[in-house]
Amino acid sequence: MKRSDFGKDFKWGVSTSACQIEGGYLTDGKGMSIWDSFSRKKNKIFKNHRPDTACNFYHNYGYDIWLLKQLNIPNFRLSVSWPRILPNGTGTINHKGLDFYKRVIDYCLHLNIEPWLTLYHWDLPQKLEEKGGWTNRNIIDWFLEFTAICVKNFGDRVNYWMVMNEPIVFTGAGYFSEFMPLAEKD
Repeated sequence: MKRSDFGKDFKWGVSTSACQIEGGYLTDGKGMSIWDSFSRKKNKIFKNHRPDTACNFYHNYGYDIWLLKQLNIPNFRLSVSWPRILPNGTGTINHKGLDFYKRVIDYCLHLNIEPWLTLYHWDLPQKLEEKGGWTNRNIIDWFLEFTAICVKNFGDRVNYWMVMNEPIVFTGAGYFSEFMPLAEKD
């Protein structure tokens, strides 16, 4: 297999998940996510690891994105942490969270790396999960509010958007198998 097999319009790049790389646990007003809560339950995560620091992208994004440039990575898909933007899931906006993503997007563009944003990569605000999360029909309005904030603040610089990362995985592994933090029972 070679690059040309994918066609000239194929977009090459890398992707991440906010929860998996950012760290910055509760830093600058971030709220709790379902993964923050789930990882605090004994024996749910290997060796009881937590996403509190992760790769520390929140504090080291400049160097990490610079590495992408050094590797000639033209596209970077990252997810936006819903509880970093809306700590309670709805209502008051955390402007420090918005500013973080603006800096990340701007630095990508400065280095000629195309930012792609995923709106939901499995980090529902814990406050919304306590209201039923994805099983509560109000999730439509909650997600619409979050999405509108992201589009308003990043839409002038982001051309590619993913709504959800693998919805069958987070619903199936969360609600049906309880392997992930949705509807998880103690």
